Amino acid sequence: MSEVALTAVDPTPDDVQYLEDRIYEFNSNATGIGDGELLAFFVRAGDRIVAGICGNTWGGSCELRQFWVEESQRNRGLGTKLFQAAEQEARWRGCTQIVLMTFSFQAPGFYERHGFEVVAALDDHPRGHRNVLMRKHLAPRL
Repeated sequence: MSEVALTAVDPTPDDVQYLEDRIYEFNSNATGIGDGELLAFFVRAGDRIVAGICGNTWGGSCELRQFWVEESQRNRGLGTKLFQAAEQEARWRGCTQIVLMTFSFQAPGFYERHGFEVVAALDDHPRGHRNVLMRKHLAPRL
C-alpha cells in the first residue's frame, strides 16, 4: 500500500454520522443484533433547545450519550423529567439496563440519586478529574 498523508480536520456532523453508521453495521453483523434505534427527548423554548437527552437503544441496553439542561432551567425538575422519559422509553423497548459516562465535575450524584451505580472510573480524564462509567439495571416491563 502506498503511503497515505493524514491531515487533522474538523469533521462535519455528516462525517461523524457516516462513521457511526459503519460501526453500527459492523457491530450488527458481528452480533446478529440489528435492533438499534436512536432515543431522544428535547425541551424547546421557541426555536432553541433548552434541555435534552439523547442516546440509543441496542441489544437490550440503552446508552445515554448526551444529557444537558440550560443553566437557567436547572433545579426545576426538568432533568429528572427528561431522564424519566428516556428510562420509560428504554423499558418500553425492552432494555434491561441504561449505561452512560459522566465526568466527576458533571452529574454523578444526580445519576446515583436515580439508581445508577459506578461500574468503572478512569482517573485523570481529563487531567485532575475522573471519567465515570455508570449503569442502572431496569426491571423488565410488565
